[in-house]
Amino acid sequence: MTNKETTSNGIKLKNKKVSQSKIDNFDLSNYLVGLLWHEPFYSRILRSLNKIETTEIPTAGVLCKDGNITLWWNREFLASLKKEEIFGLLKHECLHLVYHHTTERRKLPHLIWNYATDLAINSIIPYNQLPKGGLVPGRPLPRLTKEDKEEMSAESIEFYKHISNFINNLEVGKTSEYYFQKLMQDEKIKEKGEQSFDVVMGDVSGIGFDDHENWDSMSEDEKELIKEKIQDVLKDAVNEANSSSWGSVPHNIQKQLNEMVSRKIDWKAILKRFCGIKRRDERSSSNKRLSRKYPFIHPGIRRNYKPMIAVYIDESGSVSDKELQKFYSELNNLSDKTDFYVYRFDTQVNDNEGFIWKKGKKISLNRSKCGGTCFNSVTKHALKNKKKFDGYIIFTDGCAPKPKESNGLKRCWLLIENYNLMFEPSSKDTVIQSKNS
Repeated sequence: MTNKETTSNGIKLKNKKVSQSKIDNFDLSNYLVGLLWHEPFYSRILRSLNKIETTEIPTAGVLCKDGNITLWWNREFLASLKKEEIFGLLKHECLHLVYHHTTERRKLPHLIWNYATDLAINSIIPYNQLPKGGLVPGRPLPRLTKEDKEEMSAESIEFYKHISNFINNLEVGKTSEYYFQKLMQDEKIKEKGEQSFDVVMGDVSGIGFDDHENWDSMSEDEKELIKEKIQDVLKDAVNEANSSSWGSVPHNIQKQLNEMVSRKIDWKAILKRFCGIKRRDERSSSNKRLSRKYPFIHPGIRRNYKPMIAVYIDESGSVSDKELQKFYSELNNLSDKTDFYVYRFDTQVNDNEGFIWKKGKKISLNRSKCGGTCFNSVTKHALKNKKKFDGYIIFTDGCAPKPKESNGLKRCWLLIENYNLMFEPSSKDTVIQSKNS
């Protein structure tokens, strides 16, 4: 039997009593297979990692080193966990990679940043899957047992209760940066984080359950290499989840992850090719330009030009929620480059909910229609607003009859991957096929 005390992340942990037989017979591959069937997103990430059993760290952790992404795991620790907790631990390590906690974004003091990253990703994982000690916004830490208190100083007990109460009052589902800022606003937590590593190790028990050490041991070149590898793995994982199942990944996180990998449409090329007409947008004064009327007396005028386009989104029943979700993510990419109008349609254009998406603004859209498809309604609406638009883009699966001609207003068909128009488009139309990530 063992009741081994270990340290992880600068915090003392104590494993449950577990039989030597259970430790010897523990097989990580059984849990990896379990995730394969129920959690395709996480399973795809885990399949890309080196997996090394070790006693050098007391729990588990991911580390990017020498061009490799590795999951390190301690047999004794994993054998002490319940089945669901092992799944939660593996998901936790995947999310550290997904959000680039191992390669960038590191903040000082490291201990507080470690807390912040755990708070962010543990918001995503079902609570019953998290090993004991996981920091979860809106949840207190487990109550200290009599045995715990006997091994901790009064100061450490007080700090444990303080941080437990603090995270219990935090909002759920925020970013690591948000939680870091909140933690640093608390003087007791900030003071603990700024102490030396040896002091922090002390005898504080049960905060956190994985290892974050050596995240800062990579060179900048290594970080860039690993970042690209992680991004490739993330793309594959998102595509696999979109085509099969997202498992326990919350819907809002699915949208976020699709946005993180969504770079399938070259909006710059589309705007250049499709919206050749330039519209005078606004005027501003510039000392670098001479005023034509009053040279050297008044500043000149600088004119900014950009196309004004409308985007019509096919929300008919034949376009799946997954395809819409991916396209909404692409519109966030388009918003980095220009303003544009947005309308949703099925048999009719939803004119009342149309709006201008301003450059640089990030918006989350949800389906508002689910009927049939009529492209004539889009063309009619666009021509009615011809004075506002230089052209319009229709995102669709192409599954409807051919509409009437666009009469001089540029029209672009942006088709879902693996779909084609059911008709021969006008020679003046532009047709663009989305491509796989």
